Amino acid sequence: MARNLDMTSLRSFVAVADTGGVTRAAGLLNLTQSAVSMQLKRLEDSLDAGLLDRSGRTVALTPQGEQLLGYARRILALNDEIHARLTATEFEGELKLGVPHDIVYPVIPTVLRQFAARYPRMRVHLLSSFTRNLMDEFNRGEVDLMLTTEDSVGSGGETLTQIPLVWVGAPGGQAWKQRPLRLAFEQRCFFRQYVQRRLDDAGIAWEMVVQSNSSRTIEATVSADLAVHAMLEGTEPRHFEQIDHGGNLPAFRKMNINMYHADLKDGPVLADLAKLIRDGFYTMNMPAMA
Repeated sequence: MARNLDMTSLRSFVAVADTGGVTRAAGLLNLTQSAVSMQLKRLEDSLDAGLLDRSGRTVALTPQGEQLLGYARRILALNDEIHARLTATEFEGELKLGVPHDIVYPVIPTVLRQFAARYPRMRVHLLSSFTRNLMDEFNRGEVDLMLTTEDSVGSGGETLTQIPLVWVGAPGGQAWKQRPLRLAFEQRCFFRQYVQRRLDDAGIAWEMVVQSNSSRTIEATVSADLAVHAMLEGTEPRHFEQIDHGGNLPAFRKMNINMYHADLKDGPVLADLAKLIRDGFYTMNMPAMA
């Protein structure tokens, strides 16, 4: 006799796998933690398999859970595509979403997947650039919704979260000890002038040894231990590490991740995209507890 998988339980399972915990998954799904836990148990019982390893601080997948995850994603994607194509075909067009490259992950890919499932005839054109460039395009009406990384929030903006700015350099590097301090920043990087002001206030001499709008150029220079850089904590690539300077470099304040959008009264599609992004950052900020 054929046995059917419960879509709601599968969706909870995928949410837990994506967020790393029942608490975050419950927030993402707008459910209680107990409801998510019950759905996971129902799924495990129906498959007669343990899917989650709950022995650590965060929830991990068992080998059976890892095997199920790929199937679950495909099943849910097909389910959502069928539902959307038969029930939500009245919305068609394109939205332009601007996001600085250093905060595309981890929220935006999930948002794009959720949005595509809800509005299959809508296309989201993702623009990844510097905050200053995105602001210029937004002010010209060329971007419908944008995220920014700033030290404050402008008129019409909404702060989604705050992340510390940190010094980064080559693993085990010594460039941070040199004076004048050698800096490498993109010309349009929003943090560039802020970092310079903090160094001036601390009385630390500095020189800009690389001026480029190519992030690859900056990464190559810093990873070669020829200069230092500053990035949002957690966004640094693997070939960088946070500098343990012991107070010999100035500390930075937390930076805002802000959202700006066109008039949401024009229709529900842009409002839904804004809500998905807002919910995504809210979930990211929740503690990863089982």
